Amino acid sequence: MLKIHQLFIRTFILIFIAITLSLSVITYFWSKNIYLDQIEKNLIQNIDTFSIVLKDLDHIDTIIKDLKAGINLRITIIDEKGNVIAESDKDKTLLENHGTRAEVLEAKDYGIGKSLRYSTTINKELLYIAKKVTINKRIYFIRMADYTDKITENFMKLTAQIFGFVAFFLIVGFVASYYISLRIKTETETILKFLTELSTKKPSFALHSTFTLEFHKITKLLNKVAIKLSKKEKQKAKQNAKLKLANRQKDEIISALSHEFKNPIAIISGYSETIMSDEDMPASMKTKFLTKIHSNANKMSHIIDKLRLTLKLEEGKQELMLTPCSMRTLLEDIISDLKDNYKTREIYIEGDDVTLNVDETLISMALSNLIENALKYSEDEVTVKISSDCIEVIDKGIGIEPKELEKIKHKFYRVSKNGWNNSLGLGLFIVQSILSLHSFNLDISSEHHVGSKFTIKY
Repeated sequence: MLKIHQLFIRTFILIFIAITLSLSVITYFWSKNIYLDQIEKNLIQNIDTFSIVLKDLDHIDTIIKDLKAGINLRITIIDEKGNVIAESDKDKTLLENHGTRAEVLEAKDYGIGKSLRYSTTINKELLYIAKKVTINKRIYFIRMADYTDKITENFMKLTAQIFGFVAFFLIVGFVASYYISLRIKTETETILKFLTELSTKKPSFALHSTFTLEFHKITKLLNKVAIKLSKKEKQKAKQNAKLKLANRQKDEIISALSHEFKNPIAIISGYSETIMSDEDMPASMKTKFLTKIHSNANKMSHIIDKLRLTLKLEEGKQELMLTPCSMRTLLEDIISDLKDNYKTREIYIEGDDVTLNVDETLISMALSNLIENALKYSEDEVTVKISSDCIEVIDKGIGIEPKELEKIKHKFYRVSKNGWNNSLGLGLFIVQSILSLHSFNLDISSEHHVGSKFTIKY
């Protein structure tokens, strides 16, 4: 971790580099555009002058060579079919047809055309200007080109000037800021030393600072804190914090348990009281009531087992029995069991089978929990996708609000405001704990009122 004065140095260096590069790029393109505009105007003026004096093509090669020596521009005469009639820089017989050149095509349509490109003929970048003219009642294209390498020379000179100008002001700013950073370093080190002593014993000195108003206020307040603080008060505060945390956890557990046990206890009590009070109850109805009592007793037993598993997972006492397991086969068994309670719902499995080295019982519990949640909180079909690196459980249900996404993995947390009732709030906590034992990860993405996707990454 950097110190303050080191941070200042690094920041100013980065600012200097960023400003220099930015100004260099801006200057280059700005100067290039100005230079290209000037070249374009000069080329058009030269073409206009040349087209006026050019009455016929007799001795055109000699004329172009002489003109090239005078104005140092590349000159090309092209006929209507694109054939090069004359060329100042190369043997015209070696040049290909120029009818498809961008500047020639534009000149055909608009009378004048331009193009900036790298010429493989002379291995330089040029700005080409072509103009359509009529000589002896035939259409020709006079093309002139100028080199753009002067831009680099102008750019380097201008960049050097700008660099020196910017460097001067940045160095001045750097020196001033560096001095300030050293003062801040001294002040902060004094405060840190004071706080270090305050955390273990009574400080051996009093803070005082006149560097800035903020430092003055900070040191003044710290002195007041040091006077009021004592070892007994610290211990008392820590003990109170522990008691508050323990009471809050106890309240959360009691609230969750009372919520979860209230309904099955009421059912068992109600049906058993009915059976005891009605001696003439038909056998079929009595059997139905006893089935309800048995079912809710099993539900309470399941809740207790879930709590015991939660404690084992939390304390790290749950052992793994790893065996190679087919995920598709395991999912088919889970879905078959869930179909007993969700007969009208559709659960689809997509993707190729994968075999993982897992604890089959625990992974089955985790997958079953995720799929059953998807069934509970959606009315459409549920899709389970298997791939080489993950298993996805996708539903089109009520979804989860963004602010709740991270909280739902916590123990005893239930989202009730939007209808998401996570039972004791242990389901996803158990899933997360089982996956962590296997070094797997659980990612949750959801859109409220659209659906959710639970992804197990292995």
